[in-house]
Amino acid sequence: MSRQTVLAARTEHERPDTTEIRALAEAAGHDVVAELTQVRPEDPTYDLGPGKVEEVAEAVNDRGADAVVVDNRLSPAQLFELTDRLPDGVEVRDRYRLILDIFEAGARTPRAKLQVELARLRHELHRRREIQRRNDEYQGLQTIRDPEGEWVREVKQRIDRVQNELNDLPDEGDASRDRKREAGFDFVALAGYTNAGKSTLLHRLADDLSLPTAGAGHDDLSETAAVEDRLFETLDTTTRRATIDGRRVLVSDTVGFVRDLPHDLVEAFRSTLTGVREADVVVLVVDASQPVDALEPRVETCLEQVGDSVVVPAFNKADRLGDAELDRRREALPDLIDDPVPVSATEGTGLDELGDRVVAHLPTERVTFRLPHGDETMQFVGWCHDHAVVEEVEYTDRVRIALQGRPTVVEQARARAARLD
Repeated sequence: MSRQTVLAARTEHERPDTTEIRALAEAAGHDVVAELTQVRPEDPTYDLGPGKVEEVAEAVNDRGADAVVVDNRLSPAQLFELTDRLPDGVEVRDRYRLILDIFEAGARTPRAKLQVELARLRHELHRRREIQRRNDEYQGLQTIRDPEGEWVREVKQRIDRVQNELNDLPDEGDASRDRKREAGFDFVALAGYTNAGKSTLLHRLADDLSLPTAGAGHDDLSETAAVEDRLFETLDTTTRRATIDGRRVLVSDTVGFVRDLPHDLVEAFRSTLTGVREADVVVLVVDASQPVDALEPRVETCLEQVGDSVVVPAFNKADRLGDAELDRRREALPDLIDDPVPVSATEGTGLDELGDRVVAHLPTERVTFRLPHGDETMQFVGWCHDHAVVEEVEYTDRVRIALQGRPTVVEQARARAARLD
């Protein structure tokens, strides 16, 4: 059952854009029944100004709301003070706690669940410390023999237990990537702002996926990955095989980014970010249908997370725009991304050009072998087809094989060929 929610947003210099926080609230199960915005510096007591807090309380009463969402991160003290000014039973969620709710509901693997639990406990630790501080002030305690108390230590112990459980989980990511690279796979990560269309693009690129109907489940072991229009649909990295211009590629759909994604959650999902930063190429998927002034901060947010990776930018949802509008968006981002490829994941257009750009950035080496005829050479030809791109096989007095692939695969091919010649 959705909660009836009043949304409040404050920024210092311009009218707040509530599009994203409203989408986040809806993704977390809130039905936004009223929206209040404010332009002013942060109030140290409430974040919102005192007068705006009164307006929020009135809106809660008028609409019969049972929750308030604030589009900023509140300190524990601000959270308590704001809650005190609202009717009894009204729950306050700041931006951090709202995103944490979504991650908590969407985590499916044991690792993801533990990572979210760790972030939740760290948040709870700050809250309990503030409650204890307020209680101590109320009781007039100046010195405390036990400065933390059993209540706080209990959360710290739970944090240690969860961290130990995480440390004990097998981390096969690096070894698995190394094995697959040796087998000839390249790694491509799809990164971008949440809801940019990464999951739909994965379906277009992957060899073993077809576009499901809206509402299909997201299961890393299934043959489909969800493409619902929902924030943070992908929390655990989903990887599928693809063949791009003959190259065998593993394409990963990663957690979407949002403005001010809490640091604890970025750390919690560092395995996702590691996959992005260790990819051979990152396809930065940009929702080109967004207003021009919204693109720059979104692209900046994504680039902060992908680090120094090789980036191929893609303007997704280009089918919704004309050439002039696409040009406006290119001109708005000259210092951030270079020559984005216009694509439409839903229509399947622009994918050939995107594939060409990706392959052009993959680590590649070419080699030609001339080997004697025989069964072992034919087996070698088959191995080359399985692990690299065979450009030509010519049968004359010897078998001439021209191929290209990852440098590590070409090195393996040279070793195998040396044993045949």
